[in-house]
Amino acid sequence: MRKVLDCRDYPGETHCTLTIAGDEEDVLRAATEHAVSAHGHVDSLELRATLRKMLRDEVPPTG
Repeated sequence: MRKVLDCRDYPGETHCTLTIAGDEEDVLRAATEHAVSAHGHVDSLELRATLRKMLRDEVPPTG
């Protein structure tokens, strides 16, 4: 199942609206790169653990 990470769920004041979806490791890698480049975070095990906890299963569209 694909995973989704929505930047709006990360605590902060930037009000970023980026959403990333795909395989778990791809989403984690892209989210880490985004957190570092767009929000100034340091790539660390703690950041990756926080991002991994934020991953949700993608809800397939109905219809």
